[in-house]
Amino acid sequence: MNHKDTEAPNQAKAGMPTKGTGVLTPSPEPSLPRATISLLCASVPLWFSYPVIASAEVPLVFENDTRVESSADGGLPLAVGVHNIQVVRANRTTSPHADGLTDTYLHAPMLAHWRGRFYLEYLSGPVGEHEAPCQTSLVTSDDGQHWDQPRIVFPAFRLPDGTQTLAHQRMGFFQAPDGRLLVLAYYGRVPSPNDGTGIGRAVREIRPDGTFGPIHFIKLNSRPPFPDFTPPYPRFTSSPDAGFVAACEALLADKLITAQWWEEDQGDESGFYTIKGKALSTVRRPDGSVLGIWKNALVSTTHDEGRTWVDKQFGINLPNNASKYWLQRTGDGRYALALNPTNRLRFPLALATSEDCHTFSHLATVHGELPDQRFPGEFKNLGPQYVRGIEAGDAAAGDPTNPALWLTYSVNKEDIWVSRVPVPVRDSVDAPVRDDFSSTAVGALPTGWNVYSPAWAPVRVVDAGPAAGRALELRDEEPYDYARAIRVFPHTHGVKVAFKVLARQTSGRLEIELADRRGERPYVLAFGEDGHLWANHEGVWTDNGAYAADRWYTFELELPTIPTSDRMSLRIDGREGTPRAIGPLEATPHIERLSFRTGAYRERGFGAGRDLPGANAKAPAISFLVDDVAIEPQR
Repeated sequence: MNHKDTEAPNQAKAGMPTKGTGVLTPSPEPSLPRATISLLCASVPLWFSYPVIASAEVPLVFENDTRVESSADGGLPLAVGVHNIQVVRANRTTSPHADGLTDTYLHAPMLAHWRGRFYLEYLSGPVGEHEAPCQTSLVTSDDGQHWDQPRIVFPAFRLPDGTQTLAHQRMGFFQAPDGRLLVLAYYGRVPSPNDGTGIGRAVREIRPDGTFGPIHFIKLNSRPPFPDFTPPYPRFTSSPDAGFVAACEALLADKLITAQWWEEDQGDESGFYTIKGKALSTVRRPDGSVLGIWKNALVSTTHDEGRTWVDKQFGINLPNNASKYWLQRTGDGRYALALNPTNRLRFPLALATSEDCHTFSHLATVHGELPDQRFPGEFKNLGPQYVRGIEAGDAAAGDPTNPALWLTYSVNKEDIWVSRVPVPVRDSVDAPVRDDFSSTAVGALPTGWNVYSPAWAPVRVVDAGPAAGRALELRDEEPYDYARAIRVFPHTHGVKVAFKVLARQTSGRLEIELADRRGERPYVLAFGEDGHLWANHEGVWTDNGAYAADRWYTFELELPTIPTSDRMSLRIDGREGTPRAIGPLEATPHIERLSFRTGAYRERGFGAGRDLPGANAKAPAISFLVDDVAIEPQR
């Protein structure tokens, strides 16, 4: 765990989860560090019980009866149809950045959707966390899938002690009452940008044409570290643009938004802050009140737009790993809680949903991949973490007839990603599958498919030629990751599966799996790097002959409906495969996923500890096309 992300909760009254009961007891503010309390609580025997209070008195209850595993996807069901898209891939030698940055610490992204365009800002530091100079970059997109080059939006500057500033942020965008979009960042200093010793918060306008207005400070820290130092940017009140000044004043008056600023300032001489805490996310509840959630599993409510708050408590059963949470009302009128659902790990990234904004359940994985960390750095936790949704503008960005929840996060604190989650959020499918991709635009991603699309291993629909029409392409030039596409189908034992695959070469790898709800893989096929087709029979790879490039191969698999039967028949181009009936690699009574992946299976990646060789350059390109996917459960 990143020790810089821990917090001793600051509230008059807190609650501690009851071992085995999922309820809370009131307690005074802890006098021990939170990490110490967690260890003590973990050592309480199962037979011990605390005095309890009713769960209705705690504003957020997390219910999950599914064990979250230590694998990349947590062993959880998938949120169906999620598209995971890498926005920025860190590179130490060949910059993807418009300003030539070769930083490999990329973290804490923030997202807005304004006037039909996505705006995403993130922290960018040389190697590790809290290392100067750390600045704020911004990248934009029309569709959330194809992103422009990032550019610096808040550059670092030199301080009187000779050091460079450290960027930090807990909020990034604000849409003013007149429709203007403001982007913000915080200027901190070594050794920590969020300990109250920094300079202050800066702001500038994003104009409709995508250009930026001048940088101003909107709030300087309550206790300036260099009393005689004049920052390089003026106060916003000096701007000749009255509309910009009014927008900044509207932001300063919004106590829900500015409550996110306390962490970096940590001063309250003027009474500006009404509550203290880290990484606040809020959502309006059905009764009009606002529910807030902070790091370290703390929750509270306000009935007057943040001017006063109910004492913070620990959310019931809410996992605590010092990463962020995100609360949002979704386009179907329900509520979503995005989080890393374990007490220690920052993977997977998952969603729980709620009808009433009180009890959140039905946990499902949003981002279930964990590649190796390519570049080491101090406090670089593994996993998809520090999640945020759309802060300003249209929270249900995109086609109103096809609403979605958009999330952004960093992976391993070195790459920036977004996820498009279809609404309503589902973890199962109830209809047979018939996908030929003819209704998906070339260059787009298919509805109903879970897609994992790194920048150097993109997944997309392509024109496969007059005979084939459109097909799904998995292309891969990534030396330490892969492209992946998963089709969830109705939970079943007996099933008939058919699909076609074309390999553009005979030197790449494509693994094809049938898997269950927890990701266990009984049936596995592969296009091998050796130019041969392979089937995995009870853990042993069996050769099914050579394959040719640029030729379609048809696969048919059938699992009988008999519950005691676990051998699946295989036919390739109408001929029986070897063996004719494949025995399972991993035992499971039901299956519900068909997966295509341009690389070997990995349970989870690992921290690098050193720069991985060749991580800055593309590998030789490989490409596979998938088409005519038909999946028919047999009842």
